[in-house]
Amino acid sequence: MKSPTTTPAAPALAVPKPRADAVRNRERILVAAREMLVESGVEAPLDEIARRAGVGNATLYRHFPDRAALVHHVVLFVTDRVSAHAERALAEEPDAFAALRRFTHAAADERIGALCPMLADDFDREHPELLASRDALEEAVQALLAAGQDGGLVRADIGVGDLMMALSQLSRPLPGTACLQVDRFVHRHLGLFLDGLRAPARSELPGEAVTLDVLRRKTM
Repeated sequence: MKSPTTTPAAPALAVPKPRADAVRNRERILVAAREMLVESGVEAPLDEIARRAGVGNATLYRHFPDRAALVHHVVLFVTDRVSAHAERALAEEPDAFAALRRFTHAAADERIGALCPMLADDFDREHPELLASRDALEEAVQALLAAGQDGGLVRADIGVGDLMMALSQLSRPLPGTACLQVDRFVHRHLGLFLDGLRAPARSELPGEAVTLDVLRRKTM
């Protein structure tokens, strides 16, 4: 009796890797959009983003078909980079306060204010991709902050939400002004802020330590 003939499985189709120039263009667009989100908010002109990125409008829309997609990917881009800074700082610095200082300045350079759309009502905060990225960020920054607090180096009455909101506020230009040269002062003012985080605390803060979850609920 003949054994049944088996049909060979179709070979899996290889997913082509994106071209190097396409990868570079995509990152240039994300970086330019990150700057514009901090300066002008989510209504930043897409034409200006393309111009700053050094690409044509068609290239921008090829990567990001609409404004919502662009903002979504900018938030992911910044979230993942800030998380990586927190993890590296904690792993590489000699003490927890040095790690916090390094992270704070690096997060400002990443334009952490570009994460503000996460607090807006019309932003899809429950997208699975974003939830995973956001949870990783919260875990990394919480570990960094907890290390400083457990070691008695950082005041105990602050939470991740306090830190992230202060960083966002200190690294953004004043709304409604032409004060776009804020970079001249950001790291100077962050130094003052960091002095206020040192333990023992010199003052009592009103309210309670703020987590990211509390921050999201209070702005919804």
